[in-house]
Amino acid sequence: MSETNKSKPTEEATLFSGDYCLSCTSCMAECPVMKATMDYRGPKLVGPSHGRMHFSQEDTEKSLEFCSNCKSCDRICPSGVSVSTLNMLQRAKYYKTHPHPRRDEILAHSEKMAKLVRSLPLGQFCANMGMKIGSTFGVFKAMGIAEERNMPAYAPQSFLSIFKKIKQTPYEKKIVFYPGCFINDNNPQVGVAFVKVMQQNKYEVLIDKEFNCCGSPMVVTGYLDEAREHAENNVKRILHWKARGIPVLACCTSCSSMLKQEYWELFNEPSMREAATNVYDAFEFLAELAEKGELNKNYGHIAKKLLYHVPCHLKSQGMGTPAADILSEIDGVDLKFADSGCCGMAGNYGFKQDKYDISMKIGAKLFEKIKTVKADDVICDCGTCRLQITHGAKVKACHPIEILAKAYN
Repeated sequence: MSETNKSKPTEEATLFSGDYCLSCTSCMAECPVMKATMDYRGPKLVGPSHGRMHFSQEDTEKSLEFCSNCKSCDRICPSGVSVSTLNMLQRAKYYKTHPHPRRDEILAHSEKMAKLVRSLPLGQFCANMGMKIGSTFGVFKAMGIAEERNMPAYAPQSFLSIFKKIKQTPYEKKIVFYPGCFINDNNPQVGVAFVKVMQQNKYEVLIDKEFNCCGSPMVVTGYLDEAREHAENNVKRILHWKARGIPVLACCTSCSSMLKQEYWELFNEPSMREAATNVYDAFEFLAELAEKGELNKNYGHIAKKLLYHVPCHLKSQGMGTPAADILSEIDGVDLKFADSGCCGMAGNYGFKQDKYDISMKIGAKLFEKIKTVKADDVICDCGTCRLQITHGAKVKACHPIEILAKAYN
């Protein structure tokens, strides 16, 4: 290798090492958490700085817990450093030698909790009732979960249960749907709408029951070893489908971000990068169909004013806003962007008692925009963003795929 090539950092090098951080403060200027609180010393100080300084004794940045993993810092970094990923690696390192707060076991393991609930007679009903009682009597607050919030209710039936009853036309073209935890257990109607849309485009939807949680809730709470186990399993399944020429689609941008991007950023395995080439966000896939002239555009008229909040984990994937592009072509749809930055929820971040005020302060601009615009529907691709919108703006939000499914009626 020439000296010139040696001095030129590869994409992988800039991603996986804080050595390429210039300490330029661009990430600090863009960070929504820093704008909401003076207690956070900034993204570059948590991951990049501590990752490259091998201290002779234990040293932990006290504001380590403030990063929400929204990835705003990654998008703005002029050197291409994956700042948020380095922050998550430092958080995981911290919890190797420190105990987790009690809340983390619940917030990190939604899939495990849901499986337990659904395995019991009347489990869903009892769990929902228990969450209401627990909130009323301060149980969640005692555990470090924000008492101001309602925990998302379990749907009467999971998406996987509903899917078994859906009668599809068996087409030659097939895709595998990755529902993720939130759609499966809390918002199954999004998965139902997705199946309808794919059927309208002459695709048969398959389900792989060997998939598990993408691991995002575990990563942000420091359970990195568990997240890696999930990543290795999911990557194995994605590559299985890739070998058969069948792509994997997700309707949650946090899930698709993990499957496509964060696995190989966190664990740097070649197989994870290969698997990423077979994963699509649902509207990313539909947009590709549109480019090839294969998208069914036989839409009905929908007289709706839509306000679209673009989730951070969609922005970080660099695909633009394919949902907005497609929905804007429906006759009668008037779509506007909220353009209000991060909603502040950031997965389970906004559920933490000590982060609740920060979460709401970050989302205040979005809440005000929603109240001012008074759209017929607020739409967003991310489930926890929709929870934040409902909580902060008192407006129920829906997934863009639900609007598109209605357009095919």
